[in-house]
Amino acid sequence: MCGIVGAIAARPVAEILLEGLRRLEYRGYDSAGMAVWDGEQINRLRRAGKVQALADALAQHPLDGQLGIAHTRWATHGKPTENNAHPHMSGERLAVVHNGIIENFESLKRDLQAQGYEFSSDTDTEVIAHLLDSAVEAGDNILEAVRKTVARLDGAFALGVMHQDYPGELITARKGSPLVIGVGIGENFIGSDPLALLQVTDRFIYLEEGDVARLKRLGIEIWNATGESVERPVLQFQHGSGSVDKGEYKHYMLKEIYEQPKVVHAAMEGRLGKDSVLEQAFGAGAGEIFDQVKQVQIVACGTSYHAGLVAKYWIEDLAGIPCMVEVASEFRYRRVVLPPGTLFISISQSGETADTLAALREIRDRVLASLTICNVPGSSLVRESDLCLMTNAGPEIGVASTKAFTTQLVALLQTTLVLGRRHGLKPETEARIVEELKQLPGLLERVLGLDPAIEKMSEAFAEKHHALFLGRGTLNPVAMEGALKLKEISYIHAEAYAAGELKHGPLALVDKDMPVVTVAPRNEMLDKLKANLQEVRARGGELFVFAGSSQAVEPEEGVQVLELPPVPGILEPIVYTVPLQLLSYHVAVLKGTDVDQPRNLAKSVTVE
Repeated sequence: MCGIVGAIAARPVAEILLEGLRRLEYRGYDSAGMAVWDGEQINRLRRAGKVQALADALAQHPLDGQLGIAHTRWATHGKPTENNAHPHMSGERLAVVHNGIIENFESLKRDLQAQGYEFSSDTDTEVIAHLLDSAVEAGDNILEAVRKTVARLDGAFALGVMHQDYPGELITARKGSPLVIGVGIGENFIGSDPLALLQVTDRFIYLEEGDVARLKRLGIEIWNATGESVERPVLQFQHGSGSVDKGEYKHYMLKEIYEQPKVVHAAMEGRLGKDSVLEQAFGAGAGEIFDQVKQVQIVACGTSYHAGLVAKYWIEDLAGIPCMVEVASEFRYRRVVLPPGTLFISISQSGETADTLAALREIRDRVLASLTICNVPGSSLVRESDLCLMTNAGPEIGVASTKAFTTQLVALLQTTLVLGRRHGLKPETEARIVEELKQLPGLLERVLGLDPAIEKMSEAFAEKHHALFLGRGTLNPVAMEGALKLKEISYIHAEAYAAGELKHGPLALVDKDMPVVTVAPRNEMLDKLKANLQEVRARGGELFVFAGSSQAVEPEEGVQVLELPPVPGILEPIVYTVPLQLLSYHVAVLKGTDVDQPRNLAKSVTVE
């Protein structure tokens, strides 16, 4: 969420840093600050609130110098106050900006207090500043101090460090949080995002996990996680392929489907420790709230509602507490009974969904706390909820949601794990799931490789008018999402059912003109699902099966089977969503509909 900008140049850097912060405002934040070396000392200016408040302060108290760091903060430790804003300093000689969460900051803080260090903020970042100062006091140069300090940090971080005794150096490091180096001519920069630095350069070095770098005006040195000197490629930013441009893709929807490996990685970056979810990512005071949660109420609309239905399975299975899920447009108009200890979770891509927002406003005084899963940092749901977890999917232009859905699922699984550890979830189980989550981008890349086969499969739907989607367990909401996608963009009437419900009505619809799409991972429900599929075949229905193995369902006449790579059970709802998105996309293209702007629909539903 937070944003870092840093610069070392032969010209004044304050305006460069300020413009960088403005370009990072989309990430969401609640305070901003800057520190600049003026040739004699480090001067710092911080303000709670918007970047404009910092700009106004700079107009009154200019910071002059050629080396500086700046930051926009989203509160995780301590309230959004000026004292908690970055940069943080140790004494007058050293300043640091930090994105991420330090898991072991409390024990480090106790050690530093025992050494005589006093703390002026509630943040985990101030620990880093004092650790760096302690190392320099012991005789290390600033580069060695950074190396020793990051070795002691558990969690996620991206750092920018400056020290008055090393006025020609800007030190940076990253682990679990993004950071890039902007390469200039006689000047160099750091930023959380290339967008922050495009006003000064379009050449970037993307630091890898564990890298430490030293920037000087005329050179950049990088060391990897093992301390070896390395060279990283300098890449030119492709201005025409940004998130609001289709680039090489025919439609935004296809582009956004293909962005999913990248955005699910962004949804996890800075939030996963070695073997656990970093709960501070949910906001200041999140831990104290989660300690009191006894049940969960999820409210959402459309695609986000389907994400909530998947989360119900996860929360009740892994956390062992009740979870209710309801469509917002119904929830807000009935008398709702909410037991003590209820965590209210709203899910919305835009954060402005009218019914969901109204539901939050109706009940927020009657619940323990509210948490929103959202993609737009400055939105109403984010502002009005006690806690938030951003999906970091980036702008989603296509009306039919794709990457927003999968990143919502990632965020909800992270939420499940922080709740579960308070209700008997074993540490080794959380560690296993965290490790599986780290494999998710690669799994999605493999599924996207099946696109040509899915495009071929879509030809069977071109002349159809109805379709049925089936799933069991956590794949039942995925089937619902698949049916929604098909009807949204191809205008084919599609419905989804739990496969066990076939004989209770839907089976009457099945014939050769009703294609039946099934998601069939190889799990404990597979045998029951196969029995349901036999019922379809016995009525002449044509089956399209996305299967977990070639042995799961045998292809035959009237049965098309596409085998997906092996997937950890907990990730099946996320991975099996992608082929259904691709199927819907290709069917819509064949039918010639407006894929990105289907008729009668809006991207953000801000009215009832």
